[in-house]
Amino acid sequence: MHQLVIVGGGRMGEALVGGLLAGGRRPADLAVVEPVPGRRQALEARFPGVQVSEFPVAADGAVLAVKPGTAVSAARAAGEAGCGRVLSIAAGVTIAALEAALPAATPVVRAMPNTPALIGAGAAAVAGGSAAGEADLAWAEGVLGAVGVVVRVEEALLDAVTGLSGSGPAYVFLVAEALVDAGVLVGLPRELASTLAVQTLLGSARLLAETDDGPEALRAAVTSPGGTTAAGLAALEERAVRAAFLAAVRASSERSRELGQP
Repeated sequence: MHQLVIVGGGRMGEALVGGLLAGGRRPADLAVVEPVPGRRQALEARFPGVQVSEFPVAADGAVLAVKPGTAVSAARAAGEAGCGRVLSIAAGVTIAALEAALPAATPVVRAMPNTPALIGAGAAAVAGGSAAGEADLAWAEGVLGAVGVVVRVEEALLDAVTGLSGSGPAYVFLVAEALVDAGVLVGLPRELASTLAVQTLLGSARLLAETDDGPEALRAAVTSPGGTTAAGLAALEERAVRAAFLAAVRASSERSRELGQP
């Protein structure tokens, strides 16, 4: 029996397999379920020794890396195949819906990762179901920890996590687009503007992650009274950019909540 079967061989499923193998998992311990023949062939070529099949196989645990609309049926198939516990990364699909599709007392952990997991830099939150104990949460953290940082929350907070970190990369990419366009507007060649914008975002993120200063202090440190940065920040505040981010996270959270309604 495999230790883990990943149901769904898309980009996130592929990232999980790659991260787990890089972290020391044996190929023979893993299996991937993927219905598309061409995709199965690609996964087999990239991950020699990992079983890639069309239908779920028995395993200690299963990860549901599928679209929300197929998560319940995927959970049912995993349960019927004999998977002992389930970790779902399908946005908006509730623990109750998954538990109802599985054999009684099957531990379920619901998670919300984000796309930087594709390069091992993800942020994910996990919440346990009624039958999930400490060992099950630790198991889920071990799986998702192969591709980033993992925190624990109550399920009621997962919609808020979706609004912040789940959708957050798209907000950052939009900021990057805007910065590049702004650089072009003030006279920089687009390629140069792109290089400077991307490195500015990367360096700023590292400052946040690698120093003890919070965002407020770091912003203040680069803002001289009456200086260029102060002028730019004033323009952003006049256009309610901060309020726009608040509204974006709230709208995304509410939409996630709606998707989870029966």
